[in-house]
Amino acid sequence: MQPHPFDQAIHLEPHGPDVFAGHSGPGYWNMVGPFGGITAATALNAVMRHPAALGEPVSLTVNFAHALAQGPFSATARALRTNRSTQHWTVELQQPDGAGAAQTVLTATVLMGVRRDTWGASDVPMPPVPAPELVPRLEGPAQIEWLNRYEARPLAGAIPRQWDGQPNQAGPDAASLSRLWMRDHPPRALDFCSLTALADFFFPRVFLRRASRVPAGTVSMTVYFHADGATLQSCGTGYLLGQARGQVFYKGFFDQSAVLWSQAGTPLVTSSQIVYYKE
Repeated sequence: MQPHPFDQAIHLEPHGPDVFAGHSGPGYWNMVGPFGGITAATALNAVMRHPAALGEPVSLTVNFAHALAQGPFSATARALRTNRSTQHWTVELQQPDGAGAAQTVLTATVLMGVRRDTWGASDVPMPPVPAPELVPRLEGPAQIEWLNRYEARPLAGAIPRQWDGQPNQAGPDAASLSRLWMRDHPPRALDFCSLTALADFFFPRVFLRRASRVPAGTVSMTVYFHADGATLQSCGTGYLLGQARGQVFYKGFFDQSAVLWSQAGTPLVTSSQIVYYKE
């Protein structure tokens, strides 16, 4: 059976102690490189595949130094410290430049942890929304290839239809808010790597806030995992409800916060990122 496109995209082969070899291809291509979510998922996969990995992901922070080009790259994952319940990792993705010299394209830190049964609660309840089957799917092949790897059913805050540069007048609670059902296409059982990619699914908030198609790209993103592997397994190939909003747009950078819930209403991740944009 042919591997799922997602598994092909994040595939890594051991290439020595702490080092893996990967290959970036066109399947999740964005405007100038791969979709940031797939690169972040690849960094996490380097830790998940490491024989010394302890427990499950608790948080992941990725810093995008440069876009990957199509072709081979290396991923180096090192465990800096292992405690009884936590483990701290660094990850670096490198790719040769035109002269063959290795250049860093991404750095990341990963916190792994052994979760124990404790009291828990959520202060981010899933908003009331129609079931995904009742929401029209975003149809048609996308000009940006990675969008064809996902199924999206927008509920609020779709990408503007008219790029007139006008500020969104919806008010601070909704001016940069998007909400949608989403999942891999073709459907794929949820795991930590695919959840990482989905946390970066949202288009830049500056597009929605001001309806201006300006160059923009994530510089740094943190994903906090609030579910264990058994919870993700119970989600199967179901939809996730994603919600994102911007908070402050200032002198070329804005931040974005996001939450993803399972179809059953369980919060799976929260994320934050800082995004560069041009005037």
